[in-house]
Amino acid sequence: MGMARMNKLMFEHYPASKLPADLREGLDKGATVRIVIEEEPKQAQTQEARSFPGFQKLPSIVRQPLSIEDTLAAIKRIKAQDRPSVSSEEAVARVRVLRDEWDD
Repeated sequence: MGMARMNKLMFEHYPASKLPADLREGLDKGATVRIVIEEEPKQAQTQEARSFPGFQKLPSIVRQPLSIEDTLAAIKRIKAQDRPSVSSEEAVARVRVLRDEWDD
């Protein structure tokens, strides 16, 4: 049985300013970071699909963000249903009742 090869690179005290913008987000300008890069073995990439074989039969759902017009139409549709609103006090009271159930 052969050993699986795992590629791994590590960089200590790497200047965060050299990272791409999406990885720099939320970091201080002068921060340093530790970067660990590991190549996933091919079996790990499909492990989840094998663990739950029924998932492979489910349709893939691609969701697109709503346009402003669609969002406004949805808001109007929901408001037209005239559901009773809940005050913040009532909402807090409901949450407290649910929370207190766990304390008993």
